[in-house]
Amino acid sequence: MPLLAAAFALTALLYASVGFGGGSTYSALLALSGFDYQLLPVLSLACNIVVVGGSTVRFARAGLTPWRGAALLTAIAAPAAFLGGLTPIKEAAFLTLLGVSLVLTGLTLLVPQAPTPEGTPTRVARWMPLAAAPIGYLAGLVGIGGGIFLAPLLHLTRWNSARAVAATAALFILVNSLFGLGGQLIKNGPERMGEAISLGLPLVIAVAIGGQVGSLLAVRFLPQTAIRWLTAALTIWVGGRLLIGG
Repeated sequence: MPLLAAAFALTALLYASVGFGGGSTYSALLALSGFDYQLLPVLSLACNIVVVGGSTVRFARAGLTPWRGAALLTAIAAPAAFLGGLTPIKEAAFLTLLGVSLVLTGLTLLVPQAPTPEGTPTRVARWMPLAAAPIGYLAGLVGIGGGIFLAPLLHLTRWNSARAVAATAALFILVNSLFGLGGQLIKNGPERMGEAISLGLPLVIAVAIGGQVGSLLAVRFLPQTAIRWLTAALTIWVGGRLLIGG
């Protein structure tokens, strides 16, 4: 458990620095550790909420959240995340979908952005609300917040500045995690929440610490390009290990 807690803290630090909660990697780490797969989404979403709750507040206080656009994307995705959480999925399909999502998203994070002025959107950026619902559903199905799917699209279309995208992703993940958790608990039973927290309390504490450090670094210190590369490397490594069976 100490080694797993350290991995959770590092994951939270890296992911919070780009506005993510880290739910996808938490789930992968738990799967590699032999954790009951029905409890994975519950604990991962709980960790997400702890991490991005602090990140959302920190980004908002720093004046980095583009509220109009972020609220629209989140409002569209949240009901879909709830439906995804309600949808039954077998263990093999769950782990495969999670692993593929991690690897593809990590590769997307490595794609360099076009050298245009920061915050100048492409024409495709205006259609981002259309992507919110399927991202929300997939997030609820796998038991993550969905920011790891949304943020690369926002970066590639230059929807807004890097820090504004991080702030948007944090809000998106927070709300989707709450809705997805509701769906998961209705599907598997509310007692799963108590089971997950009793088994994973040290992990929740670890991500609370790592997430606060990560969001602080994002707001004040670290260059966003370096953060994206570090996050991509971690994402691809964990996703790859999950796909090849640990």
